[in-house]
Amino acid sequence: MIIAKNSEALRYKGIHPRLDAVLERLNDAFLSTVGHESMKLEGDSLYATRFEYDTLPIEETFFEAHKRYLDVHVMISGSERVEIASPDSLELFEHKDDFYAYRGGAEQRLVIRPGEFLVVFPDDAHRIKICETKPERVSKVVFKLLVYEDRKE
Repeated sequence: MIIAKNSEALRYKGIHPRLDAVLERLNDAFLSTVGHESMKLEGDSLYATRFEYDTLPIEETFFEAHKRYLDVHVMISGSERVEIASPDSLELFEHKDDFYAYRGGAEQRLVIRPGEFLVVFPDDAHRIKICETKPERVSKVVFKLLVYEDRKE
């Protein structure tokens, strides 16, 4: 997991070539072009989508994780609490393709605010959409990038 300001994004270059491509796009000019339909940057290997929703009480949220994809959450407006845990410490209740849904307790807690991004690596179970104090409208861009071609459960 990485949490940082967009202005510091290039400090993290070199971890993975597709992550480098995302970090170079963490600027207002590019982020403003991302819409609600997936914007394919490298086919199914790298794409971005804008999401808008109201944050929720924690009881209405769950953890998700991936085996093949890394997610980069970039907050545009609003803020949300996020919790992180190892999937090994959680109870799997749904699985489809590269989406794994879990219930359980957090190991880390953080808040993402405008101008910040969060990188969650494969196997970082993340619970998003949690309201800080009361529900609020959030707009964010999520990049999904393939890091493991054929990794399975």
